[in-house]
Amino acid sequence: MTHPLPTSPLRFQPPDGCQRLRLTVAWDGAPYAGWQAQANAPSVQDTLHAAFARLGPAPFRPVAAGRTDAGVHAEAMPVHVDLPADFRVPPARLARALNAWLPPTVAVLDAAPAPPGFHARFSCLERRYVYRLWCAPQRHPLWAGRALHVPQPLDMAAMNAAAQALTGTHDFAAFATQEDRQTVRELRALTVVPGPGANGDGIWAIHVHGESFLRHMVRGLVGTLLLAGQGKLDPAGVAAILRSRQRAQAGANVAPDGLYFAGALYPGDPASTT
Repeated sequence: MTHPLPTSPLRFQPPDGCQRLRLTVAWDGAPYAGWQAQANAPSVQDTLHAAFARLGPAPFRPVAAGRTDAGVHAEAMPVHVDLPADFRVPPARLARALNAWLPPTVAVLDAAPAPPGFHARFSCLERRYVYRLWCAPQRHPLWAGRALHVPQPLDMAAMNAAAQALTGTHDFAAFATQEDRQTVRELRALTVVPGPGANGDGIWAIHVHGESFLRHMVRGLVGTLLLAGQGKLDPAGVAAILRSRQRAQAGANVAPDGLYFAGALYPGDPASTT
């Protein structure tokens, strides 16, 4: 499913008397119920909004490129926020000022005026995730809560063969959880990069790129690739899983704490032309 791009830079202008800023935000997802504000649980959106309120009037909530599940981390989430034009902290000093009020689990990496018509969610051309596996016989305490521990060897070739079969435009209903939207999506990249050790030990990274994703889709894709890597799924069987549209046919959702929102592309970004 694609979101229509603005037909005019005026479509997503900030309210009168406000300026729109583009931020890059990173966070440790462990303490949060995800990005989106929740009535009875801490969220990154509410945490960031509260930091803005410490600096001056902040009537508009920040908007992110995408929502994340509880426990999912972010390395570089694009966010926009509309502030009064006379907000007392200039963009060049805003990241430092916000970080003074944010908890250690959230940080603003940069802030600058947004280009005309910019909207963190609806202007986004591509969202990128990475899922990390700690592949070694024994667990590693420094990767606990940061990567899924996989003690048994994995077949990288089988995983990438399954990934190739999943790449492209398909109906991904079999990989979504409780999804009521239409389920056709374009998966632009799905690649498995093994660890640096002699036997492939270390951190493996599974890179996932697409414009938009279904609920829990990325975690279901990773769970399915793990079945292929463990010899429990012939990569040729991926086509049948897609055709089935049945969630039970694909791999289980992996834990959220190995998943990271890694970045996004927008019109005018240097990488969006490659």
